Amino acid sequence: MLHELLLALVGYTGDLIIDEREHHKSLGICLSPNAPISEQRSFKLASDISFIDPSERDLIEKLITLGFYYRELDRFATKSRNLSWIRAADVSPLDRASELSNPKSGKPSVYRRAIANGLVEILSVYKSAVLQLEQKLLSETMPILATVTQALNKFFVILPPLYELILEIERDDIRGGQLLNLLHKRCHCGVPELQACIQRLLWHGHQVLYNQLSSWMIYGILQDQHGEFFIRRQEDRDVEYGSSILDTSEKLAHLSTVDTSLTDWHLGFHIFLDMLPEYIHMRVAESILFAGKAIRVLWNPSPAIQFQDALSNQQTKKGSQKFHGSAVGVPFQKEAFLDVKTIGEELLPQSVADKIETMLLDLKESSEFHKRSFECSVDSIRAIAASHLWQLVVVRADLNGHLKALKDYFLLAKGDFFQCFLEESRQLMRLPPRQSTAEADLMVPFQLAAIKTIGEEDKYFSRVSLLMPSFGITVKSSQRDLPKTKAYTDGSSETSVGGWDGIALEYSVDWPLQLFFTQEVLSKYRRIFQYLLRLKRTQMELEKSWASVMHQEHTYFAKHRKDQMNCSISQPPQQCFRPMWRVREHMAFLIRNLQFYIQVLNGL
Repeated sequence: MLHELLLALVGYTGDLIIDEREHHKSLGICLSPNAPISEQRSFKLASDISFIDPSERDLIEKLITLGFYYRELDRFATKSRNLSWIRAADVSPLDRASELSNPKSGKPSVYRRAIANGLVEILSVYKSAVLQLEQKLLSETMPILATVTQALNKFFVILPPLYELILEIERDDIRGGQLLNLLHKRCHCGVPELQACIQRLLWHGHQVLYNQLSSWMIYGILQDQHGEFFIRRQEDRDVEYGSSILDTSEKLAHLSTVDTSLTDWHLGFHIFLDMLPEYIHMRVAESILFAGKAIRVLWNPSPAIQFQDALSNQQTKKGSQKFHGSAVGVPFQKEAFLDVKTIGEELLPQSVADKIETMLLDLKESSEFHKRSFECSVDSIRAIAASHLWQLVVVRADLNGHLKALKDYFLLAKGDFFQCFLEESRQLMRLPPRQSTAEADLMVPFQLAAIKTIGEEDKYFSRVSLLMPSFGITVKSSQRDLPKTKAYTDGSSETSVGGWDGIALEYSVDWPLQLFFTQEVLSKYRRIFQYLLRLKRTQMELEKSWASVMHQEHTYFAKHRKDQMNCSISQPPQQCFRPMWRVREHMAFLIRNLQFYIQVLNGL
């Protein structure tokens, strides 16, 4: 009887202690999964045992319930830790899409596996206590149930709540951040032993979370093949909202043709609220998302900026060393390609990555989750990533210079240039544009205005192009061919203006300025430019009309003086022109103030 009891305590039944669930299953009777826990405990003493007192029977049946809980917890741990459930790391996008579209398809969970590791630790303590109990009972001549009860009494407050926990996890298919959230809630209990166990389980779950955070915030890699992290790719959201797998694969194929770092920055990732634990604030999650995206940009520089940096560095070396002859070409090319390999390390040095890793490692090694320490570390990592991204965009890519260029050309800050351009093209714009020659006709006054007003020191003028959206052909400001990303696609769809009012500007930007100068931003600049240019043309025409009237008056006074000499009298034209002058003055007042208001509003 003693060995039957000890075996039952570790989940093995026999002739004296039976499993009623298996007995009912053999008879074709199935217990309801929603039955109370007291009814699901299936370890019972055989009904035909007559040599045990009722009081002892009740005590033994109470003790062997620990064996039932042990078996069920061990079953959950074995199932969750089964390595055949863990797929290879290189899961295709179509497989990931099918997993996300079927959330209860039995896919593996690294978080459940981590919790199972914690359960194994707790069960090992229980199993060790049973072994020690066996040694103690075998050494005593009079084994009594009180000894068993005293040795295992503390597990009555641990194993039943853990069993309830795994039932809820399996019933609701809880995984990922939802599992962390459940454990965090269960930690708030009044039983110190149970609280310590739940905190240990939560610690194991946080190890997975910190591993994912390390991969994301150190290297910009999303290590989440089973969709359990609160940061996901955008194509995963498309699958969740009903997009077909075929559409998703076509979208991925299309996005692979453009700069992946810029695509990831704008459209690549989002916060998945269903997997965000409640104890992690939304602001902290956004900081984590930003830091990871910034790290991805820094670790994956565009080949264009790599070549340009290498080119500028080699030109500096060439100027300082004053090489002569054709021997300069070969070492220049070799050193340029050597610099390409070091650009990524310059944008984010390995020492910075090690610093971030140290911060996350300190959080990972802590026995408890401290919300304040976690938020401070995330804020520090965000500040580091933002600082290096600022260095790349503002300093290296000269963001301020490009902002000034947008101000100069799109907001007409270079008033002398546009004044000259409109003067040169005034006669052309008095006639309707011809579809066959409109672009070529604009080329002449545009280049003349540039020659007269823009010096060679303005390096941004080569990025500006004039185009007629209604005709779809661009008039380049310079013939110099640079590797640029076109920032204008279809101007005719943005504005409904016709004729010369449809003139628009295009601005070419290099990586990584597309992080700021998106299609939406540049389209707003273009619409402002078109409106300001129309105001400028109207203002110039009103000024020309005033000059024309003044010329007529001077002509009249000269003629009037001549008529006085000939003793002829004619009526002065001021009386008939005065209403027209008044209307012109009101119009000019409105245009001047409207133009001033718009330009001041845009920071001029």
